[in-house]
Amino acid sequence: MHHRTSRRNWLRQGAAAAAVGLLGPVGCGPALGAAERAQRSPNERWRIGAIGMRYQGSVITREAEAFGDVVAIADVDRHVREQARASFGSEAAIFEDYRDMLARSKLDVVMIATPDHWHARMLIDCVRAGIDVYCEKPLTLTIDEGKHILRAVRESGAIVQVGSWQRSDARFRQAVELVRAGRIGKLLQVVCTTSRNPTGGPFAVQPVPAHFNWDLWQGQTPDVPYIPERTHYTFRWWQEYSGGKMTDWGAHHLDIAHWAIVGNEPTGPTTIEGEATYPHIENGYNVPTTFQARYTYANGVVLEAFDHPQPDCPGEGVLLVGEAGKIFVSRATITGQLDIPLKVQPFPISDYRLYTDNLDLPERSGKIEAIQNHMANFYACTQSRRPPISDVASQHRSVTVCHLGNIAMQLGRRLTWDPQAEQFVDDAEANALLRRDQRQGFEIT
Repeated sequence: MHHRTSRRNWLRQGAAAAAVGLLGPVGCGPALGAAERAQRSPNERWRIGAIGMRYQGSVITREAEAFGDVVAIADVDRHVREQARASFGSEAAIFEDYRDMLARSKLDVVMIATPDHWHARMLIDCVRAGIDVYCEKPLTLTIDEGKHILRAVRESGAIVQVGSWQRSDARFRQAVELVRAGRIGKLLQVVCTTSRNPTGGPFAVQPVPAHFNWDLWQGQTPDVPYIPERTHYTFRWWQEYSGGKMTDWGAHHLDIAHWAIVGNEPTGPTTIEGEATYPHIENGYNVPTTFQARYTYANGVVLEAFDHPQPDCPGEGVLLVGEAGKIFVSRATITGQLDIPLKVQPFPISDYRLYTDNLDLPERSGKIEAIQNHMANFYACTQSRRPPISDVASQHRSVTVCHLGNIAMQLGRRLTWDPQAEQFVDDAEANALLRRDQRQGFEIT
């Protein structure tokens, strides 16, 4: 049987087979380099390592189990890592420091689901160790980190899938395919809506729990007194560790918007404006309480991001407006009017495809198959060595849009961006915000 056909059939069966325990045990060989990995059997199961096992870490690691076995777990919270080992199997080794896991475990892939400020350093360390990576979104904490990631992935030949999974969702992908195929005419405007950031604080400083490595959790960020609300899920609402909903949800919705506007071209907006209201609470959440951003691209498309619903964009989602039609897409629906008479759903499948797992057919053929799911696409690419649908190059560019919005909000003025040089034009104050000071011992290089 043809290699690609075999892989495709296996992917169809993998998740169901894993659910009833039909797949065999993990191998015991050493971690493989890029050249060796390219020669692996398409049916070989992953040896999985996982870093950060609270919330989304457990979700993506469970999805990865369809294609392999969890052999190592790292988390700075002893309670979390012990609970994860109990959940994923007592055979998994557990580590407080992910660097010990990389040094002592034989791994094919690593799932990264830590707070945002750790993504870049961990991803780079993994790919330099010869390991493929699934990294949760957003890819980076700063724009400069993305440049380091691109270099490390390019030099290592590693496969990295970023968890901006809406690219693998049939609705979002179809909406972008319809736009790119010209079904709404020339694209003029894109509107993204999310919800407002939570507010909270002041929070009390507390003793560091004995089971929690607070120093390691902080990583590159400034060393500050321990406040429980800085950690676990609520890290998102502190600028030290994240970018609020602009990066948390922007890594989904602004990614789809950017994909529709420029595809996977290495470019971005040329002007950015932002408005935001910031809380002034000591030891409290410090991301904006209200926010909006406006971007203009070289092709004339205007992208707007809001923290509340807009006309024709009634909930969290993406509105795509062209000269001859418009589409609203969310995780629940795809609706609108195209440049052809259409009164009923679902929209017809266009003959334009942005991406497919079927390598035997051209991507713009009407006969090809859409990808099946985000983790299955990652598995397929670890076998074929083909870039996944949410690769680091595209995700660096789309999360840059999120970071640019936050920078414009912080400065409160219109900014001019050179997407080729990835610098603000004649603006030292704005360019200083492309990176952050990093605590000694946790630098990203």
